[in-house]
Amino acid sequence: MDYDFKQKTSTERARVEDLFDYEGCKVGRGTYGHVYKAKKKDGVDMTGSFAPRGTHEYALKQIEGTGISMSACREIALLRELKHQNVISLQRVFLSHTDRKVWLLFDYAEHDLWHIIKFHRSAKANKKQVQVPKNMVKSLLYQILDGIHYLHANWVLHRDLKPANILVMGEGPERGRVKIADMGFARLFNSPLKPLADLDPVVVTFWYRAPELLLGARHYTKAIDIWAIGCIFAELLTSEPIFHCRQEDIKTSNPYHHDQLDRIFNVMGFPHDKDWEDIRKMPEHQQLMKDFKRSSYVNCNLMKYMEKHKVKADSKAFHLLQKLLTMDPTKRITSEQAMKDPYFLEDPVPSNDVFDTMAIPYPKREFISDDDNEDKADTAKNQQNQGQGGDQSSGHGQPPSKRLRVMAPTTTSSSSSMHVHNMQSNTQQQQNMQFSTSSTSHTSTSTFGQRNF
Repeated sequence: MDYDFKQKTSTERARVEDLFDYEGCKVGRGTYGHVYKAKKKDGVDMTGSFAPRGTHEYALKQIEGTGISMSACREIALLRELKHQNVISLQRVFLSHTDRKVWLLFDYAEHDLWHIIKFHRSAKANKKQVQVPKNMVKSLLYQILDGIHYLHANWVLHRDLKPANILVMGEGPERGRVKIADMGFARLFNSPLKPLADLDPVVVTFWYRAPELLLGARHYTKAIDIWAIGCIFAELLTSEPIFHCRQEDIKTSNPYHHDQLDRIFNVMGFPHDKDWEDIRKMPEHQQLMKDFKRSSYVNCNLMKYMEKHKVKADSKAFHLLQKLLTMDPTKRITSEQAMKDPYFLEDPVPSNDVFDTMAIPYPKREFISDDDNEDKADTAKNQQNQGQGGDQSSGHGQPPSKRLRVMAPTTTSSSSSMHVHNMQSNTQQQQNMQFSTSSTSHTSTSTFGQRNF
């Protein structure tokens, strides 16, 4: 590259520190990097022209390390194409020439499900309202399903759904709007060049991992996202993670996990061949039958577990939960079917604002420093189960997702459909990818989620 041209483009490139105030405003951190709450500086707009100081709040996500990692490439490529009211919207990408840092700009979400559920769980000690309000649970679930239905309609698996990756907007024009975040694990599933399990054998945070993944399924489907949503739904209803497992080895690359399967069976019961015919075809089936006895779980079922948490077995909420947490992935309900479930037709009906008419009771995010250990108490209680969160959450108290190196996708846009190809482009292509510092463009391929409730 011509030296003078390189210097010219370097000086003209917009810099994060010139456009935004964010120092001392860190709100999240993890293996993915750091997240800051930011506002535009006095006298500049997004193009560098003069403008009064804005009041709009943004989230600046600084990717860990230097250069553009494969995971970051994949996340950026997908987010540039996706546009839906319940999927986090990428506003802009910044690539610093001096330190080779990558920054992603999003609208700021004040809340996430991990903190919301923790708020209600902590209320037990003070004998206050413990459960998330029923109308709020219904609105949260519907919007999550709406966003996932959009992703699945565009052949995208999220693959890391958990409460920390479900953001909720605070006061403002999108008050109470759910935003599905952290697309770093997302993958296309329409026509993979290899079985997805060959590319990343371990996906989804342990507690939200579908049984077919734990049994080594090579050709998993969008049903893994539905199972994770079922886990989140149960957690919203009870304020407790349904498949919480304390004895996990977070460093394992083996999908088979005895303790996590044991926890699932203690809640759901051991699966019968007649209920899950393909279980015998699972790579880890032989190990499963060696390690477990069906007789140990004869008295275990989802109904008993939920009734213990005061969720009635004859409620529409329980009936929908059963469909989401079906052991056989081929029989598990789809997002589209779930959105039409009778649960959403009975009062209170879902709302675009999950807080609806109530004042938001949840505290705003606190700023953290590099020396802070945010939530030491939870770390001590959960030991090694401290995990990373989504784009704007530290996610403490949840087991971390295992970040694996994968090839970055390339993208093309059209006015009518989304095309994201070559999920296994070679390393040289990934290294040569350059992202514009101008505003990202979006292509919407679906009208899902545009209805008013």
